[in-house]
Amino acid sequence: MKELYTTTMINDGGRSGTSYAEDQSLSLKIAPPGSKLENVTNPEQLFAAGYSACFNSALDLIKRQQKMKNVSTIKATVKLMEQAPFDYVLAVEIEGHIEGLPLEEAQQLLELTHTVCPYSKATMGNINVSIKAV
Repeated sequence: MKELYTTTMINDGGRSGTSYAEDQSLSLKIAPPGSKLENVTNPEQLFAAGYSACFNSALDLIKRQQKMKNVSTIKATVKLMEQAPFDYVLAVEIEGHIEGLPLEEAQQLLELTHTVCPYSKATMGNINVSIKAV
């Protein structure tokens, strides 16, 4: 296996702290989900941002292989769920729009993308991920 990229983030203070890149290229204030503070984020938002970007890039790869130039938009909704007291899991809903494609064809491409996206591979069998063309 060939390593293509490595990055490291460090967190101090958990959900009420700061996460920053080891190389100092990024620093984010972290707050619990639902906090109404300015200029903060939370792990669920970061996961949704990463998943949607990765999924859309994987979709672009598939579209290029099929010589398609249709523009796509991916929305990833990450939910923090409580299964029981002190037992939390994530769930993800991915909605994808591919300009100019019927929903059925778009759904097929999104499902294919789910088999190649690194985030999808990492979550497969671990958390509930739903995929829907819109």
